[in-house]
Amino acid sequence: MTTGRLGGPSGLKAWAAVIAAAGLSVVAAVLASPGGEAVARPPASMEFCKIYPTAHVCAASPFVNCTTCHTVPPARNLFGEQVSANLAPGVARPLSDADYVAALPAALKAVEALDADGDGVSNLDELIGGSQPEVATSRPTFARCTPGQARTAAGGRWNTCGYDPAHAYRKVTLDVCGRSPTRAETEAFRQLLPSESAWRGALADRLDQCLRTPYWLGVNGVLWNLANAKISPVDSIKAGPRSGSIPLADYEWDYNLFAWLNTGDRDVRGLLTGQDFVRRVSDSPPTFEPAPEEGMRGLRQAGQTVPRDKRAGMITTRWFTTVNTMFTPIPRTTAAAAYRQYLGLDLARMQGLHPAVSEPADYDSKGVAAPACAVCHSTLDPLTYPFTRYDGIIRNNYNPNRLKNFVRTDGARVVEAPEAGEIFGQKVANLMEWSQVAANSDAFAQKVVWDYWKLMVGREPGPADQTEFTLMWKGLKAQDKFNYRTERMLHALVLTEAYGRP
Repeated sequence: MTTGRLGGPSGLKAWAAVIAAAGLSVVAAVLASPGGEAVARPPASMEFCKIYPTAHVCAASPFVNCTTCHTVPPARNLFGEQVSANLAPGVARPLSDADYVAALPAALKAVEALDADGDGVSNLDELIGGSQPEVATSRPTFARCTPGQARTAAGGRWNTCGYDPAHAYRKVTLDVCGRSPTRAETEAFRQLLPSESAWRGALADRLDQCLRTPYWLGVNGVLWNLANAKISPVDSIKAGPRSGSIPLADYEWDYNLFAWLNTGDRDVRGLLTGQDFVRRVSDSPPTFEPAPEEGMRGLRQAGQTVPRDKRAGMITTRWFTTVNTMFTPIPRTTAAAAYRQYLGLDLARMQGLHPAVSEPADYDSKGVAAPACAVCHSTLDPLTYPFTRYDGIIRNNYNPNRLKNFVRTDGARVVEAPEAGEIFGQKVANLMEWSQVAANSDAFAQKVVWDYWKLMVGREPGPADQTEFTLMWKGLKAQDKFNYRTERMLHALVLTEAYGRP
């Protein structure tokens, strides 16, 4: 069985054991039927976060880990046993996905006040607080100052019990400008502290100044490095300036587009929906502009060859299709990369599973319909179909008849693979619709804010950050808040306690 990066073991039980041993995700991903047969329950992972949206495990993704209910699936932990005992009692097993999802809220509600591990903390408090309800040594911890400590800290030079504007000013200057504030700057800022409106204005001004510096916007600057995990540069196949030994595509155009969409008053959803081709005009000061594309389509120039009306931002660039699609007719790796890099969902870890009816159809005869593989591929393959008309290496274009080129190597049925697909359970006709659904999803907003949170705060959101983090990603989506403008979001992020508390 050949499934690219998502190949699996020969049996579902072995596959489930590998997943659980690695600590990977899907709560209640596998349940045991009375006969001992393992049955996949992927919808439970998202349903859990719909029921408990403020749970710590749902902070950075709309999916929860399988270890919430399981040890090695289908074996359940102490909390999982309590949930199972209250899950549609008396109804014959195995439950259908629909029946399982319908019964899950009542089952979870029934065990909220229980204490699975006997540590004196209820299951609900542990789930919300970020600890494990099945492990007695795991208890929610929140660093809180006593009222007396808070009063003392507020009168000190640095307020270690709450948001400290001077600390935030120093951090912004360091994190975004790349330098420490001078003593004079710090003292001038401290003079503003009696007036909240004054120090807020000064902090906002400093952030705006820093967001235009080469340290933030320049080549190898902060935004450039933030994009590394999404672009995955490989110098040996780089085209254009400083090209490698096998120049196939120039990733610098991707960095330009990423920086362009993350600055100014631009909609960051363009990462998945944009049609512009952007060039860097200057690095001092950093300046970008949409590029005239005539004369830039040669291999060495590595320009954008996909027609404007078929572009989907970063996931149809020459670099992205070169390193992911290559010569693959049904480019599952391409879809999985887009899902992981821009939505924060890793299908290799069974995250973001939304099985489609009658899938996988296995048009390219790779054996993905086998039970061990279908768990993931019933989601991955319909995610992939909209990418099948985009060429990879060399051509890097949209070709509605592309699959005809693969009949000899992948079988006659490969041409039957549709361009229409499915994402988050929603049917889409092509990659344009796919990218619109993805860009408007909660997962996209959470991923954007999660990336910046980890960059600016220096760590992933923790249990105590849940409220602030949720307000941030929901604010990114709200028209009356940040309206998908990352710089507006950053102005709010530097005012969070997570950022400004020493």
